[in-house]
Amino acid sequence: MKNFPYLKQKNGNWIWDFPSELNMAVQACDYWVNKFPEKVCLKDFTNIDQPILYTYKELRSFADSIAIELTKRGVGFGDRVGVLLSQGIGCAASHIAIWKLGAISIPLFKLFGPDALKMRLDDAQAKCTITDFEGSNDLLPNEFDRLIFDDIGKIDEPFKAQATKADTPAVLIYTSGTTGPPKGALHAQRILAGHIPGVSMSHNHLGHDDDCLWTPADWAWIGGLFDVLMPGLALGVPVVASKMQKFAPKDTEEIISRGKVRNIFFPPTALRILKASDLRISNLRSVACGGEPLGAEMLEWGKRNLDTTINEFYGQTECNMVVSNCNADNEPILGLMGKPVPGHEVNVLDLDGIPTKEEGEVAIKRGSASMMLEYWRRPNQTEEKFNGDWLLTGDRGQFHAEGIKFIGRDDDVINSAGYRIGPSEVEDCLLMHPAVATVGIVGKPDRSRGEIVKAYVVVKVGHKADDDLIISLQDFVKQRLAKHLYPREISFLEELPMTVTGKVIRRKLREKAVLECK
Repeated sequence: MKNFPYLKQKNGNWIWDFPSELNMAVQACDYWVNKFPEKVCLKDFTNIDQPILYTYKELRSFADSIAIELTKRGVGFGDRVGVLLSQGIGCAASHIAIWKLGAISIPLFKLFGPDALKMRLDDAQAKCTITDFEGSNDLLPNEFDRLIFDDIGKIDEPFKAQATKADTPAVLIYTSGTTGPPKGALHAQRILAGHIPGVSMSHNHLGHDDDCLWTPADWAWIGGLFDVLMPGLALGVPVVASKMQKFAPKDTEEIISRGKVRNIFFPPTALRILKASDLRISNLRSVACGGEPLGAEMLEWGKRNLDTTINEFYGQTECNMVVSNCNADNEPILGLMGKPVPGHEVNVLDLDGIPTKEEGEVAIKRGSASMMLEYWRRPNQTEEKFNGDWLLTGDRGQFHAEGIKFIGRDDDVINSAGYRIGPSEVEDCLLMHPAVATVGIVGKPDRSRGEIVKAYVVVKVGHKADDDLIISLQDFVKQRLAKHLYPREISFLEELPMTVTGKVIRRKLREKAVLECK
């Protein structure tokens, strides 16, 4: 099957068959340098009027120069190195350089403050962090050693990648902290290969002659790094970079048009902003979205305004890109996040850990190439994440012949008067109301019902947050969804607690709801 390296079919099942040596630096860079060195791999549109195009040959030159400098600083096999850089050649080259050394890269957000950076770098026992002047002066605490990308002199001296294996540790990605303190998910060199089948599916078989990838998501997030950047480089599909200060519809339109973007990964928050602006975009071949489910109206808007069917996919930092839709093969079915991707066995387990057709916990079987090795230095939490051979996602779902239905995170599902209510469905409905900018739904303790549906709403500019709006929002849900799903309580906030990747931290809203009861 095209674009699925190291994946073979045996007795009707897809199995991974890795060579004795595997290194992502070779997959994403050196392979193409040997084949087509002058092929454009990265198009930087940070300055929209003066874009910079980089070839694979130039990418390797940057990466090898960084690798040589890291070697001088004593970085070697298994050492952890932070990458505190936004979208651009420096970020891409830094990860590749680290992997060439057999070291472990740590993607870090520029949106993190000093305390968040310190927590992750201390936990990882990082030997060095690659950053720029902004990161060094304004973000990175003084006690951490740093390598300034802009100060590195380019050296035209090839640096041979270490002979790593598929299971050699390669990248340490910290979870977003939606369910508790961030944990480091340690991934192996096989993570890139493990992402490619799902990325290809979500982009209607990525790799057409005019394909060009972009995402507004930061490359420090697994969705930016392994759903877009590295698969694009590995498949020979040009990737657009742009250091957007803030996501904006007009800038998005410019980047897509000038960059000749054909394939986009939009996080749900980006789609909501685009929908609010009623922006229309043409000439896209595929749009993928993951992170949380989209509702019916958002998907219909996508067909009208993006001129394509949005392919939803599913995964976690611990094991990503394991379920996906692919409208090139089958029209996605509303409410289903897709089918298991080849190379990943996904099922729904009951309380005894047995696959069931009823509602249960979504789980992924060991053997998935995108599955983490462990939680870094957390053996007990690693053990708790598994039930035998199954990695437990903490998400509720139901298995159908046509795909898997996502219900909600186990601790997000609301039990109200005997009904089990997934918050995403109610949130998606309220987001269609003209007065709602964003919303978070949680269960609030209630003596008679167990829990009630509680909505925390941020109102759009120009709308008044008052009792009339509360009634309007409640009626909106009753009429469009069902009477038992409407929020019995609504509070208005200036902003919602969000992760740096744009997900609502419902845990904090639940804590707020509990305090309200007291």
